[in-house]
Amino acid sequence: MISTVVWGTGNVGRAAIRAVEAHPRLKLDSVLVSNPAKVGRDAGELGGLDHELGVAATDDIAAVLEAGPDAVVYAASGDVRPDEALADIARAVRAGAVVVTPALYPLYDQRNAPPEFRDPVLAAVAEGGGSLFVSGVDPGWGNDVLPLLISGLGSEVDAIRCQEIFDYSTYEQPDSVRYLVGMGQPMDYQPPMLIESVPTMVWGGQVRLMARALGVELDGIRETLERRPLETTVTTRTMGEFEAGTQGAVRFEVQGIVGGEPRIVIEHVTRIHPSCAPDWPVPPDGSGAHRVVIEGRPRIEVTVEASDEGENRSAGGNATAVGRLVGAIDWLVEAEPGLYDALDVPLRPAIGKLGRRK
Repeated sequence: MISTVVWGTGNVGRAAIRAVEAHPRLKLDSVLVSNPAKVGRDAGELGGLDHELGVAATDDIAAVLEAGPDAVVYAASGDVRPDEALADIARAVRAGAVVVTPALYPLYDQRNAPPEFRDPVLAAVAEGGGSLFVSGVDPGWGNDVLPLLISGLGSEVDAIRCQEIFDYSTYEQPDSVRYLVGMGQPMDYQPPMLIESVPTMVWGGQVRLMARALGVELDGIRETLERRPLETTVTTRTMGEFEAGTQGAVRFEVQGIVGGEPRIVIEHVTRIHPSCAPDWPVPPDGSGAHRVVIEGRPRIEVTVEASDEGENRSAGGNATAVGRLVGAIDWLVEAEPGLYDALDVPLRPAIGKLGRRK
């Protein structure tokens, strides 16, 4: 069995605990938390399971890493604390662990990552013999392995479009939704996630990964952005009120330009309420979906809807990201130490998991 640590027990960490517990080759040995109120609580409770796992959460990072775990699922956020997340991850890799995480966007496309992100990890790999694989859902499988797989079903491919279409009121990250993305803020507010070049920083790596897999050279990467205000004040179940006239919807594209045309496109359509921008693309039903459209012959469209934790689509997306990462651990343990990306790590069937849910 592969001894595994889950580091962080928020939206991603809850799903990680469940995924590690369900994996036939992994053994959950430790859970790391930063909130003192969680210290000592059982991992089963923190993971939303209906039974205890006999693993008490701890905040003693040094003791957990000194025990020499085989793998670490790093589930702490890197959005607003990238330097701290990078230091934590390098520390775990230096301890010899295989680390999987969605936390650091620049490392999704590790070959083109800035030196300030890549070099500390490579140094940790050389020193401790661990590995790192960074992936998620979007960015992640929704715009790397899924569109690439589907593209192989076409005889002619003109363009690939990957869409995330979501109602952000279902996210349990109010600060990120209101301040990073700007929902509910005046239209003259500048959301950090929408500053020019930031979408390319986050999703450009996925465009480059797809281009590399498809064997095409990019002329460059281009961004588009649209924002819409709420026409009326709305009240959401999870995040409260959003006033009329404030930002209610965002639509942007990160376009990979090939031969002067946008051929590889990652598009986000984000609302805080379904009433805003009804003319923009909508999910088939519910609050969110990921969609891949292959324009060509034949035209192919695939929509993925995932739900978890009471039919919550945001939780479902987190769970699929975790599934991709946790499912890669046993492959990574057997591979050479190193820094890996989505084109290196295969997406495999759910080996040994069928019918094991309790």
